[in-house]
Order: sequence, then C-alpha cells, then structure tokens
Amino acid sequence: MLSRRDKLYTGIALIIFLGLLGILNNTLSGYHMRLINLIGINIILVVSLNLTNGFCGVFSLGHAGFMAVGAYVSAILALPLTKKALVLPELPTWLGSIEVNFLLSLIIGGLVAAFFALLIGYPVLRLSGHYLAVATLGFLIIIQVLITQLSHITRGARGINGLISYTNVWWVWGTVIVTIYAVWRIVNSSYGRGMLAIREDDLAAESLGINLTSHKLLAFCVGAFFAGVGGALWGHLITVVNPLSFDSNRTFNLVVMSVVGGMGSITGGVIGATLMTIVPELLRNLEVGITIFGMSIPPLYGLSQIILAGALILVIFFRPHGLVGNWEFNWNFLKKSKNISKTTQNL
Repeated sequence: MLSRRDKLYTGIALIIFLGLLGILNNTLSGYHMRLINLIGINIILVVSLNLTNGFCGVFSLGHAGFMAVGAYVSAILALPLTKKALVLPELPTWLGSIEVNFLLSLIIGGLVAAFFALLIGYPVLRLSGHYLAVATLGFLIIIQVLITQLSHITRGARGINGLISYTNVWWVWGTVIVTIYAVWRIVNSSYGRGMLAIREDDLAAESLGINLTSHKLLAFCVGAFFAGVGGALWGHLITVVNPLSFDSNRTFNLVVMSVVGGMGSITGGVIGATLMTIVPELLRNLEVGITIFGMSIPPLYGLSQIILAGALILVIFFRPHGLVGNWEFNWNFLKKSKNISKTTQNL
C-alpha cells in the first residue's frame, strides 16, 4: 500500500498533470489533441492487456475482439433516437427505443465485453501457451464474423458512422487514471500475488492452493472490461466503428506496445503505448517525403514500418523483457536522488 508521503506526491502529480492537460487542450490543434487522446486510449488497452498477458501469464490475442464488443455496444446505446431510427432502422424495437448517456454506455460496453470474456474463459483458459493464443485469436475472428453478419444490428461491413464525438481529453485520461489504479490495486492484492505465482509456475501455484481458474478468469474479465471501455472511447473519438477497425493487426499492435514497454509492468505498458503511438506519427513524414538542409528526400512508402520492425527486433534482442522490464515507478527515486546529492556534497 502507498505510504502517506506517496499518496501526497501522487495527488500533487495528478493535479499538475490534469492542469497541464487543460492547458494543452486550450492551446494545441485538433490533430495534436487527437494524438494525445489516442495515447491515452492505447494506455488503457495495453495496461489492461498487461494484466492478462504480463501479470497472469495468460497470453491472449483476443483484446481487439473485446474492443469491438465495447465499441459497438456503446455506439448503439449512445446514438440519439432520431439518428438511430435513420442509421439503424432494423434494430429490435426494445433496442431502438433506448438512448443512454455516454458514461453509462461506456460501463455497459465494458460489462458486455467482460461477459463475453467470462463466457469463453472457462473452456479457453484450460489451454496454455500457443494453444491459448490461437483460441483467443479465434474468438476475435468469430466476433468479426458476427459483426459482419448481424447487419440489422451492426450494419455489417458498412459499420456505424455519424457517432457523436463524446470522447475528449477528460473522458480519456480520467479512464486512464481509473484503469491504472484498478490494475495496480489488483496486482498488489492477494489475488495479484496469486496471478504472479501462476505466471512463474502454474503447477507450483496450484500445489500451494491457488485456484488457477478463478485467478485467470479475474485477469481475463477485468482486462476485457477495460478493453471494451477503450474500444468505446476509440469509437466515439473516430465517430465510426466497422469490423475492419478491430482486426488481428489491432491486437498485434497492442501486443507490440506491451512487449516494447514491458509486459510485467504497469509503467512498461504506459511507456510502450506512448512510444508506439508517437513514433509512427513522427515517421509518417518519411512516407510523403521531406526536405532536410535543402536536400529533398522523395517519398519512401513503407519505410516507417521497416524502421519500426527493425527497432522492435533490437528491443527484443537487447531488452527481451522490454524497455522497463518488471520495474514499476515509485517515489523512492526522490529519496535516492537526495541521498546521492548529500553524498556528493560531503565529498
């Protein structure tokens, strides 16, 4: 648990951070604020994925499927009735007459995603290793097929467009804070210690009386809940949801973010999501050509993907546990820095 000093420092840091967000929201362009919001959404997704893949050792590739469930549920529920009648005229009567506020649609979207996780969790979590990864990838494919085929509810491959742009910096980063706090509390609880034991050696953990099924299901369902919320936030930021937005590439990108930062760390999830959201945007200029010191470089299509792939290989080679590994941020570094400065003064 946090000490009194740590709680004080955390509260001050949050106030400063929220104040900085307010300043950026009033000064930066729409493009830059969308990028900041995308960073926040990716942090939600990667930190929740780390709870499943990193802390519990349940390697799931179905995170984008839970995103899709949350995004579509929230989109349908939060759509105004007048627009819903035009965009989704074939909805069942009971569903077509429901309109809820954005917060409630986020919660319901996350709960429905968690329900799907609970539904597939019992049979799927009996598997391990690459068998489990393939099974969860199969869930993602099933979700995509269902979304495409249930055209009277989801509009099929056309997707649902014209969503209200509810997502803003406060919704996103408020959810980031809730996600990080929830995952931190779970990891530092008795259930969290059980998850870490399962990750290290599930047979040894079971021999000590740890219920593998309940611990894995908790991690799986909580991760799915926040994935559903993240998907809903993403949908109302882009203002359109369609099946192609939640394909296997989306899952692999989240896994890459997790691997780069460090799968066994909340801090690693934050750093990995931030870097892997900003760097591709910076490299995108290479795709259209740039001018450096008066020398024009022609468009180099695909170069950014090559650079990112090379960087990923280097990270895996030199830092196999990610840039952060299992290290977590704490306020003790201030104490260490004070001790170092005192030692330097004495010398």
